[in-house]
Amino acid sequence: MNNRTDHGFLVLADVSGFTAFVTTTELEHGSEIIAALLDEVIEHLSPPLEIQEIEGDAVFALGGEDARLPRSRLLQVLEDAFVAFKTRQRALQREETCGCGACQQIWRLDLKMVVHHGPFLRHTVGGRSRVTGTAVILVHRLLKNDVARAGGYALLTEPVVRSLGIDAAAAGLAAHTERYEYLGDVRCFVRDLTTGPLSTGPLTLPSPRGGEGEGEGRESYPQAIA
Repeated sequence: MNNRTDHGFLVLADVSGFTAFVTTTELEHGSEIIAALLDEVIEHLSPPLEIQEIEGDAVFALGGEDARLPRSRLLQVLEDAFVAFKTRQRALQREETCGCGACQQIWRLDLKMVVHHGPFLRHTVGGRSRVTGTAVILVHRLLKNDVARAGGYALLTEPVVRSLGIDAAAAGLAAHTERYEYLGDVRCFVRDLTTGPLSTGPLTLPSPRGGEGEGEGRESYPQAIA
């Protein structure tokens, strides 16, 4: 068996609103829209992160010990992926002339990210690379959380913040605790991806329902630093 223990960042980028979107809209167009949005996320996460798996509406990425990822860049990588998602979402809204439910409901989708830092075991199953361990279980559990917003945020566990050397209070990260059976209390911090010190200038998106004039009824998201 080819088992190897690694240590690093585990990232899950999850499309919020996915279940309602695919169960109430046309399957064919809905799948194409989700694929286009996830493609943008993947392109901006990797490199420097390694894509481990596409899990339906989520991208599972790793930043192990061999990853060429300066720790100071992780938050910028997450923000870049978020901005790419929102930019592609905006483009799909503008370009789409189809009147089907999926194409008219693109605005309902959002992106959240969950990040943990810890050890995990790399192994091969059926010729495919897999990872396992408590850290893998935890980062997946954190997708089901009590953060009081649907998307547009990154949930960072305390080990992530420590590894990055961030002063959570100075960075404006809101403390948050989740509790899971067998895992106990998990101390986390919430980063709002729509604003932050790594951003400069607004990324303006169309209002969810469209039709407003320039500058009216619009949401603003930051442009990531290149």
